[in-house]
Amino acid sequence: QVQLVESGGGLVQTGDSLRLSCAASGRTFSNYAMGWFRQAPGKEREFVAAITWNGGSTYYADSVKGRFTISRDNAKNTVYLQMNSLKPEDTAVYYCAADRYFGSDYSRMRESVSYDYWGQGTQVTVSS
Repeated sequence: QVQLVESGGGLVQTGDSLRLSCAASGRTFSNYAMGWFRQAPGKEREFVAAITWNGGSTYYADSVKGRFTISRDNAKNTVYLQMNSLKPEDTAVYYCAADRYFGSDYSRMRESVSYDYWGQGTQVTVSS
């Protein structure tokens, strides 16, 4: 089992920045690819960003490319999502997820069904 706990969400204004953190425990963190997903009210959960087990590759949804940065610190068992230039459409509950996967296939890493473990989510609200 892997336990994931997100933090760092909040209420910000358009153009502001936030950094989300996801702390993992329970298994060897470096054995897992990590992803961030989000779900807005009335919408399906969508892919935001993903990072391979060793941090060697990162992937982003087109809607956040150039504004968000995913990173990980395997020594701290933590994955981060730095979010800059936030927009009202970024408002959602953000979830981190873990997939025991040592490859770098984007088509796999962008799919929520690939992930075995999920956090409880953290709310991000961007006001206009």
